[in-house]
Amino acid sequence: MTSLLSRLPSVRGRISENTDIAKGTWFRVGGPAEVLFKPADVDDLVEFIKQCPTDIPVTMLGLCSNMIVRDGGIKGVVIKMGRDFAGISHDEDTGIITAGAAALDMNVARYSAENDLGGIEFLSGIPGSIGGALRMNAGAYGYEIKDVLVDCIGIDASGDIHAYTPDDMGLSYRHNDLPSNIIFVSARFKTIPEDGDIIQSRIDDIRAKRHGSQPVKARTGGSTFANPDDHKAWELIDSVGGRGFSIGDAQMSEKHCNFMLNNGNATAQDLEGLGEEMRKRVMDKYGIDLRWEIRRIGEFNKNKSSL
Repeated sequence: MTSLLSRLPSVRGRISENTDIAKGTWFRVGGPAEVLFKPADVDDLVEFIKQCPTDIPVTMLGLCSNMIVRDGGIKGVVIKMGRDFAGISHDEDTGIITAGAAALDMNVARYSAENDLGGIEFLSGIPGSIGGALRMNAGAYGYEIKDVLVDCIGIDASGDIHAYTPDDMGLSYRHNDLPSNIIFVSARFKTIPEDGDIIQSRIDDIRAKRHGSQPVKARTGGSTFANPDDHKAWELIDSVGGRGFSIGDAQMSEKHCNFMLNNGNATAQDLEGLGEEMRKRVMDKYGIDLRWEIRRIGEFNKNKSSL
């Protein structure tokens, strides 16, 4: 049987077969990537996309802070960006910050404080990287990516590079209209001149609020469900007995019941099953369909029953 690796184009970055990716996710669950590709730079990524056979699925992974990788792993090629996609810089004249898709949201916020550039410190309250924040129009503490985004650069399924404005992306609450196969590589954010100490004090305040209200030191994935119109997801979950409810080692947090936890040996199926149980309870009681904010990807374990 021909291996998938033999069908792929040559690359300058690193590429490997049957690679464990669970340890790189915040939940620490999931099966292996059939092939894992870490591109050397944007050109390496573009050439790979252009030459990769179209019947081979390609999946982009970021920091995996808001994701469940299913127990059966991910078929095809998984792309994960490294340090070459994590750069942060700014234009001295305009104050516009440019950040690579692999740059941590927190690091971009810190950079803004170090360079007296205000307005994006809310990024410090978003776990993950810029690429993921673009994909879901992430937000925290009253602000969203769409409020500060100038434009971003993405690669389409043909390997062509495009610049996208917020209008092009159709950004709305935790949503992006662009095709899911667009791979973001960088973004530009507008800022306002401001004293760095004031910016840092806001970042410190956001950090304190997060630590006080969220299980930030646990194996978690951020908010499980988006807030429905006129409701808060955690209140709905709390009202149906979700706070502290568990399936195996998967548990809805006692501290913030819109967060799921892996308390030790939870599987991806345990976690996804727990989320679906919460969705069922809320639907049964209120007729409200909770929308997953956590992305679930990959194959179910064939040795276990599917959800």
